[in-house]
Amino acid sequence: MHQCIPLLFKGYVGELDVGDLVPSTKPFFLSSMCPVNVHWHVGTEHYSYGQFDENGDGPNGNIDRPSWAARYLTDASAEEEQPGFRCHHYDASDSKFTTEYDWMHCHSMEVGETYEVHWPHSAVGACGTVDQYQTPFYDGVFCNLSLESFNALGEQDIANAVGVQGQVFTVVNDESYFYPDMIRGMIVDGEMGQNIAYYTGSTTGSSVSNELCSPYSPITWQVDRECHMISASSFDKLCYDMKMQRDDMSDDLHPHGSRELVEDNLVANNQQRLRAM
Repeated sequence: MHQCIPLLFKGYVGELDVGDLVPSTKPFFLSSMCPVNVHWHVGTEHYSYGQFDENGDGPNGNIDRPSWAARYLTDASAEEEQPGFRCHHYDASDSKFTTEYDWMHCHSMEVGETYEVHWPHSAVGACGTVDQYQTPFYDGVFCNLSLESFNALGEQDIANAVGVQGQVFTVVNDESYFYPDMIRGMIVDGEMGQNIAYYTGSTTGSSVSNELCSPYSPITWQVDRECHMISASSFDKLCYDMKMQRDDMSDDLHPHGSRELVEDNLVANNQQRLRAM
């Protein structure tokens, strides 16, 4: 069963042969899929050299790259989230990275820190209804389809019907980086959402690893390979919007832990790279 998370630098290809299976390279808004959840991870689960890697920094430092060019994270307690890699924007001498923000809706967030945001999408979600956004994310993904029926589908059918957008941000206390509609999906504006890696993988999170794989696979991933700055108020507005949903999304109002970077032999060999979505 192939997994996330691959290295995103140019030329990387996983070692797991998945035959003719390919990710959907169509922007999700042009497909039958809709966003059914949004959540984020402290540090990054993906690795993009020069953008988010072991050379980045933040108010809590960074983690090392392991010897095989992935990473093994130590076990985290129930109170501690496993962190991922950091971006290169952080500058402790610049007040926009260090001035505290008065968070009203998000929990356990920090200015200057790096977060990887995921927007799960599904063609069998409750698209266009008050139940579209749900927590946990798989409730939204399988809203109109049982897991048994999902597992009966062919792999290409699944990859065309379920996907995740991923985008990495460093949070700053600066309103010039405000974006009002993060709940709707990946931000595509200027340089944001332009340099995309496409592949099939699995769901993520610190509860899965190279030994304990995610059962939700193969799904399409579309991930921005670059890190961007975004205002703390953008995240707080996102959390407010999440509170306004019919389903209780309170378990996603804080950053989740990051999955260890997946070994090459578990990563599909079908990476696609298009410059723009």
